[in-house]
Amino acid sequence: MMGILAIVEREMRKFFRSPVLILMTWMMPLLMLVIMGNSFGGKIVGTRVALIDNDHGPHAVKIREACDSIAANIGTFRTVTYYDEKQAYEDVQNGRIDAAIIIPAHYSRNVYAQDAPRLGLIVDNSDQFTSGSLEGEMQSLVDALNAPVIQPRLTGSIALRVVETYPYVNYMKFLLPAIVAMAMYVSVMIGGGIVYIDDKALGVHEGYLVTPITRLELVLGMNLAGTLKCVLAGVSVTFIGSWLAGLPVLIRPLADLELLCLIVAAAIAFNGMMFLLMVRVNNPLVPRALSGFLNVLLFYPSGSIYPIAAFPAWLRAFAIVNPFTYCIHGFRSLLVKSSGFMAIRFDLMFLLVFGLGTLAISIPLFRRTL
Repeated sequence: MMGILAIVEREMRKFFRSPVLILMTWMMPLLMLVIMGNSFGGKIVGTRVALIDNDHGPHAVKIREACDSIAANIGTFRTVTYYDEKQAYEDVQNGRIDAAIIIPAHYSRNVYAQDAPRLGLIVDNSDQFTSGSLEGEMQSLVDALNAPVIQPRLTGSIALRVVETYPYVNYMKFLLPAIVAMAMYVSVMIGGGIVYIDDKALGVHEGYLVTPITRLELVLGMNLAGTLKCVLAGVSVTFIGSWLAGLPVLIRPLADLELLCLIVAAAIAFNGMMFLLMVRVNNPLVPRALSGFLNVLLFYPSGSIYPIAAFPAWLRAFAIVNPFTYCIHGFRSLLVKSSGFMAIRFDLMFLLVFGLGTLAISIPLFRRTL
């Protein structure tokens, strides 16, 4: 046991003497959370939409007033008066404006006559997110205009009432579990995989073996040190990220304990996986080359950004054995949904079995390489 603690002490001293390493493993994921959380998934605001009024009738005035109301309240777009449809079309193509609303001639007369009145909307569909948002906003505006002024006492149409289980979840809250998992992965890759191979190439491991430290103590000591680094990264990013995202985790002691258990289990799984991948590697360039590859291979098929249900069958099968999948699910259950232990019990079991299993496989491989 003293040999294991000596190795852990040496690894942790080396880790804390590298502030740049700590910043890279802890602050880079938080920077991703702030930038990506505010860059993606938000509501479109401040777009410029051309308005060409070829009717100038009373119902055209209603449309202009509805557009002004949108600009003054939710701010999805504001209108710019145009008089030439061709110029508006060219400006949408060139990106000078984001869309164009066309009120055709005789629009008000067609509304009074109930003769299929139509509005035109020109969008730049090369930007699907902006065009989809503008189309949805205009559809809501049209639905409001189509609603009868006097509602009937009895309605024969079918209505759908949506009940949302949780309060509004913005993209930063949705992204936080993925960022915590990313921080832990980066910590294991830099503080575990790369440092492990560098020490092996420098002969540090052989130096250990001329001391009373056994091979088993060496393996357990390195894995315990790597797990501690991963846990520190997970705890730091979880609590700072929760504060940035406005989640109430910091004031819920039971949830904090559940989070700590999940962080430890994920750290054991990530560190065991990385140690197994690197146990026979001797070239220091290999973990650096593998870092980006493993990031894509493990992070994106885990449901961190896009739901697993949308994946093809072969990718869903890979997600079943991917430890990132269970890490993301567990953090999302605790951080976003505020669920309890029952929601993450299977995640904890898989991560612990996966981590201890990969460590058990890597021990005999490590013995044969030295």
